[in-house]
Formats: sequence, C-alpha cells, structure tokens
Amino acid sequence: MTTVAEIFRYPVKGLSPERLASVDVQPGTGMPHDREYAIAHASAQFDPMEPKFLPKTNFLQLMQHERLATLQTRFDPDEGVLTILRGGRQLARGNLTQPIGRSLIEQFLSAYMKDDLHGAPRLVTAPGHSFTDCGRTWLSLINLESVRDIERVARRPVNPMRFRGNVYLADLPPWQEFDWIDREVSLGPVRVKIVGRIDRCGATNVDPETAERDMQIPKTLQAGFGHVDCGVYAEVLAGGTLAEGDAVVA
Repeated sequence: MTTVAEIFRYPVKGLSPERLASVDVQPGTGMPHDREYAIAHASAQFDPMEPKFLPKTNFLQLMQHERLATLQTRFDPDEGVLTILRGGRQLARGNLTQPIGRSLIEQFLSAYMKDDLHGAPRLVTAPGHSFTDCGRTWLSLINLESVRDIERVARRPVNPMRFRGNVYLADLPPWQEFDWIDREVSLGPVRVKIVGRIDRCGATNVDPETAERDMQIPKTLQAGFGHVDCGVYAEVLAGGTLAEGDAVVA
C-alpha cells in the first residue's frame, strides 16, 4: 500500500525544511506557510501590494547560493518568529511580522552571504502569495522509489531532500507518479489532482546536509531516463488533515 512517508514545508525559500507529522490543507492552496517568505536581491522588483510571480533568480536560492544549505531554520507560524542556526548554535532571530525583526534577519544574511550579493537583501512576503518556482500554490509530491531508481543510475546515495518536496510517498513503484497526470489522487482525506511533472534544476546538485555541490542530478536524469523530471505537482481539490502514514490511492 502506498502511503505518505513524510511531510515538509519550507517557510523561507532556499532555507531549510520543517517536517510536519500532520497539517491541515485547504482547497485551492498549497502547504500552509510553504515558501511564505523569500530573500530578494536588492534589484528584485517585488511589490508586496501587488505580488506577482518572479523567476527564482530574483531571490537567494540553492541553485546559485549553496551556502544557504549550511543554515538550519526554525519558524513559529503563530508568532512569526524565525530562528537561524548553524551546527546547533543560534546565529540570528527575528519576528518576521515586525520591521525590526525582518531587519535583524536581513542584516545577518547580508553579512553571511556577502560574497553572493550586490546590495542589501530584502526579506519579502505578501498575503496569500507563495514563492514557488512554478508560480502556483500546488503541493509537490516525491516518490521515494523514483529517488532510489536515480541512485541506481548515479551509483551512489541520493538524499531525497535534494528535491525539496512537500509530500514524500512510500511503496509506490518507481515513476508511477507520472502515470497520474490529469488524475485525481487521495492523500488520506485530502483529494488532489496531479497537474504535471516537476523539472529539475541545479539546486538538486547541492547536498542539503553538507552544502557541497557534489552531484549532477539533471544530467543524471537525462542520461538515465531521457528527461530531467522528478516528482509531480498536485492541485488540492478537497481539504482535510494530511498526516504521515495516510494511505495514498489513485
């Protein structure tokens, strides 16, 4: 039986994930608090009053800024407080709902990422907006058996967190998730429609634990499977409480 193995959200685009035992998901939305914030370059033209999709190059992200992976974060969505750590030691903490709290985080990132910046970064957000790479509030589903098949081709372990998915699926034959395109799937009580594959960029080349750019995942996918895709996007049709261990039925 296919099940939900793990659930994750990424409160700040490009920073570390948070694992959730369960989460309430609503129709027409993605993972709550997922990519709710982003670290914008000084030149990025993001208007929080009229939020629009911008390409990932407007923000700090792992494809270009692997040093971000050396940081661990904790986010309290009720209080809006972000804590940044490295090796278990707190480096910065700020309330993202307050200008002074955002300023504290921005000052830290400005110093920590100075070699990758041209101007002061801005921590940006907007109500109802998610800084996803696809520009839509969809869930991303990753099949763990597909990741294991990539390991077979790469001839080395591949950390599934390289793919920064929201929902990881267990006990599903490799690549069967691609057969679900345009079909409805139940994730426990949550009903979704699979809307497309996820094409992969250089962010997956970065080891999420060591921050080393030590693999060529898109090239491995192309060489082994004739495409650069891993995972699928899902639109939430009916909400509910999604939990680890929930049955998955197409």
